[in-house]
Amino acid sequence: MTTATITKPQAKRPARSSRRISLPVLLLVVAGLLVLTSAVRLITGADGITSTGQMSTALRLAVPIGLAGLGGLWSERSGVVNIGLEGMMILGTWFGAWAGYQWGPWVGVVFGIIGGALGAVLHAIATVTFNVNHIVSGVAINILALGTTRYLSKFTFENAPQGSSKQSPPIDSLGTFDIPGLSGWLDAVNAKHWFLVSDVAGLIGGLITDLSPLTVIAVALVPLSWWVLWRTSFGLRLRSCGENPVAAESLGVNVYKYKYIAVIISGGFAGLGGAFLSIVASNVYLDGQTAGRGYIGLAAMIFGNWMPGGLALGAGLFGYTDSLNLRGGTTNVHALILLLAILLVFGAAYLVWRRKYLPAVLTAVVSALMFVWYVGTDDVPKQVVTATPYLVTLLVLSLSAQSLRMPKADGMPYRKGQGK
Repeated sequence: MTTATITKPQAKRPARSSRRISLPVLLLVVAGLLVLTSAVRLITGADGITSTGQMSTALRLAVPIGLAGLGGLWSERSGVVNIGLEGMMILGTWFGAWAGYQWGPWVGVVFGIIGGALGAVLHAIATVTFNVNHIVSGVAINILALGTTRYLSKFTFENAPQGSSKQSPPIDSLGTFDIPGLSGWLDAVNAKHWFLVSDVAGLIGGLITDLSPLTVIAVALVPLSWWVLWRTSFGLRLRSCGENPVAAESLGVNVYKYKYIAVIISGGFAGLGGAFLSIVASNVYLDGQTAGRGYIGLAAMIFGNWMPGGLALGAGLFGYTDSLNLRGGTTNVHALILLLAILLVFGAAYLVWRRKYLPAVLTAVVSALMFVWYVGTDDVPKQVVTATPYLVTLLVLSLSAQSLRMPKADGMPYRKGQGK
């Protein structure tokens, strides 16, 4: 008599939905993009697309977007969706200007952070304590912030010298600085318009020219956030609240506390972004100054797959497209149409390699339409330039949506002790 051992077939592990791009591959892609951009600049004669001034402006416009996105990162890593970033930025612009014109710009920066944090406290109370839908609470914060700042402006700025109901008095500058010697040399190399060399000089020069101290602080917050969230026990506990709060609670983590901390830090970052707009970018508070940058910051966070590095790249992209409104917009956007058409050709080829034939055909058709648009026109309407940041936002999100992974418990309701 023989016996047979029957073994159960082991279930296959699900394949990972997202592929991590290694650093060498990422550097190769960036280098290829620089070469392609330089070639397009030579073909079109649009030297402004990689000029030092263009890159410097792009950095300045990317900072508030990046700070809003960084705020969204902290909040959503704890499991709280923060649609209220726009409203927290609005509070940051108003509080920063209100304190800044009276007691100096650095005091204004502190009050801007406090203003954003106040909006975040309301969002945390609604979503964490009372379990209100995160989207509903965020939209309510945006509406409340807009109405509150307009109401307060009538009683503060309207009666102040050089102020009005929609504008604050001027705020003293924080000052700017360059890297001595290097900034001027890179600008001179960029002015030569050499292939690739001048473009790299313009990119690097824009990052170290006409810098505000607040810009340096904002950029430093990106690696600092990465270190805190991914290299400390505090960050591990916070992220566990966004992945599996029930399991985190079973290990002794006070989930409510970490969610509150994350949302308040989120509001502080958004408020800092608002203060940057009113103190550094324009030196006055203006009604409607944020212009949807809180939402674009949220898009940058999603584009970056809820990671600080990707978020910074997204903010840089959106900041660059936003800067086209200020420097040679119609000419530069016309040149970028050709760049986008070429990139879509590479995208179609990649989709064919992946055997995704229908998306490849659609991408090729769009690329052909972009080529026709470029060849058939010498300029683009100003309205297209104005809409470019928002069009790029929609395009980037639509192309990257399939490879994203949000925190598992992001936006999900949670009650203390619900796992028992």
